[in-house]
Amino acid sequence: MRRSLTTVAVAAALASTLVVAGCSSKDDSGGGGGGATGGSTGGSSALSIQPLVQIDNTGKEVAASDASGAADPAGDGSAKCSDVSLAMAGALTGGNAALGLNIYNGAKLAVDEHNKANADCQVTLKKFDTEGDPQKATQVAPTIVSDKTVLGLLGPAFSGETKATGGIFKQAGLLSATASATNPGLTTNGWSNFFRGLGNDNSQGAAIAKYMTDTLGYKKVCVVADNQDYSVGLADVVTKTLGSAADKDCAASVKQGDTDFSATVQIVKSAQADAVYYAGYYQEAAPFVSQLRSSGVTLPFISDDGTNDPEFVKQAGDASKDAYLTCPCGPAPSDFATKYQASAGKAPGVYSVEAYDLVTIMLKAIDSGVTDRADMVKFFAGYDGQGVAKHYKWDSSGELASTTTWVYQVK
Repeated sequence: MRRSLTTVAVAAALASTLVVAGCSSKDDSGGGGGGATGGSTGGSSALSIQPLVQIDNTGKEVAASDASGAADPAGDGSAKCSDVSLAMAGALTGGNAALGLNIYNGAKLAVDEHNKANADCQVTLKKFDTEGDPQKATQVAPTIVSDKTVLGLLGPAFSGETKATGGIFKQAGLLSATASATNPGLTTNGWSNFFRGLGNDNSQGAAIAKYMTDTLGYKKVCVVADNQDYSVGLADVVTKTLGSAADKDCAASVKQGDTDFSATVQIVKSAQADAVYYAGYYQEAAPFVSQLRSSGVTLPFISDDGTNDPEFVKQAGDASKDAYLTCPCGPAPSDFATKYQASAGKAPGVYSVEAYDLVTIMLKAIDSGVTDRADMVKFFAGYDGQGVAKHYKWDSSGELASTTTWVYQVK
């Protein structure tokens, strides 16, 4: 592998000052319960997902943004409001609960900081468990919109459930700001109430593909994906951007819930490739990389934000070492990580920072005098400000005006 001296220097600096804030899944079905096993070699206690470098859509390194001027959910302490609440919807139980809980805990930290500073404006945060399942989400959505105290929604968390419920929230005029759902098609539905707090899969897939070829120097990559919409779409972007570097002879598809990857391992093992790219989630990525390693395949392993979670390291053990993981989410600065640890009892996880930022913007709207859903949507549409993770300003479709992708590595 080849990395520029600049990249190495940035990696060293980031590792000393930042704590990873992994990235979330966009599961379309809520994906099978239980953790992945399949050959973890253990000894992973010293391993963690660490930020390496931030890249643009062409795979080139860009400087990290300065979060020193990030919006503070506490405001100036003079806010006044009554009978106001915000909602969070996502997987809080089930196989992908870790991802939803990371988002909820980030939101809760923002609300707690606000309420502590504003005695005359106590905002309630209401959580709604969808298990990441589109069908369950459609059952939960009416409950959210019928609660007239709810002025804004953080979520849904996954793309499948967002697609299934978007029309419901649009009809109710309720702000839907997601910290994690990245399917590109979500902003093409005419939902003027929908805002995405991160880049979509088109930007993430293109960025890592160019990084693999231009920076890491891979000439031949095996692209493997599970059968979910998110994974298939992301793999397609990666494959197209890789061009001739995507080896069609070792391209493979697996299924959500698989635990035996022997056939796919053999396909990869037989190829004379430089790396394996996996589009999917940690529940399948962990046993897959474990079985690759136990079969003697030492090729670099690269995956996405669905894999970028501490559970991947926990479940894959030493087999996860040196894996590259991407995310259109940013790492958590140390001061945020300290506050989050004290609040949630654990380190920030996937999309914790984006959740905190998006709820902070909702709280700023409430503090400014917003009292109805329509004005909350207008506030977001016109917002332009720095957050902990990134700068937030949206175009007319609800996409961020500027996006980047972070590359992380298990070390």
